[in-house]
Amino acid sequence: MKTALRRPLIAIAAILITFSDLAALPSSSTKKTPPSAQESASVLTLGNPSEATASMSSPDNFLMVKPQYVLSYNDAKGGPNWVSWHLQASDIGTEARGDFHTDNSLPDGFKKITKANYNNSGFDRGHICNSKDRTDTRENNDATFFMTNILPQAPDNNQGPWVKLENFERDLASSGNELYIIAGAFGSGGTGKNGLSTKIANDKVNVPRTFWKVIVVLPEGTNDLSRIDSSTRVIAVCMRNKQGIRNRTWQSFVTTMRNVEAVTHYNFLSEVPVNVQNIIETHRDSASTATTNPCQ
Repeated sequence: MKTALRRPLIAIAAILITFSDLAALPSSSTKKTPPSAQESASVLTLGNPSEATASMSSPDNFLMVKPQYVLSYNDAKGGPNWVSWHLQASDIGTEARGDFHTDNSLPDGFKKITKANYNNSGFDRGHICNSKDRTDTRENNDATFFMTNILPQAPDNNQGPWVKLENFERDLASSGNELYIIAGAFGSGGTGKNGLSTKIANDKVNVPRTFWKVIVVLPEGTNDLSRIDSSTRVIAVCMRNKQGIRNRTWQSFVTTMRNVEAVTHYNFLSEVPVNVQNIIETHRDSASTATTNPCQ
């Protein structure tokens, strides 16, 4: 799928993915050959932020490894806690947009969210790993339409600053960079076209309060973890899940990675040396026009 996903795995034990964990993962409904431990775990080169595991005893922090991305699924909330993926120019192609479908790779007993569960909710089916980031093949694009990669997103958020940031990410990737991206949402209570909601789909799916994203930008190369230093560009955002922000820029929602960690209780760069973390996690990207902490 990508060169970096086939690089030697760095500290597999440290990111809490074992060969037994991966073997326990059910295959996806696309019938793809499950990715190797090395290929899949490399998406989490920088760390496993919630220490998710592929264990039935952790249904609300359940690790799902797909060839296109890795995620932590929350069965109680009916969606992902976070999704992590790598983006480079070769991932961006010309495949047409697919359609939403249930993820039947979830274990028996887990909620199986359907496309219809979002009907008339007032919220978009919001991709976390964006579909245009996987347009190199039909199979890769289809994988972004699993409902395990979807959260209820206010149309003005999804179609406004969120998509503007996604477009900027692809511009970076098309300009000789590779990106490690992790995104999700926190809280409960968003405002869609029908007003404020905390849950949809007969209470099966939580409506998050705020969407967030963290992006690590590197020039294309190898040995990615070792190339992260105090000058590495990191972009972090928090965007309220509400209407009325369609015309806002993504730059107005820029914050620090440390602020995102504070509200999510995740540890995003656990494999990066602490002295480097302390610099890049507290730095607000120079593109920022935000005057307050948008995570609050």
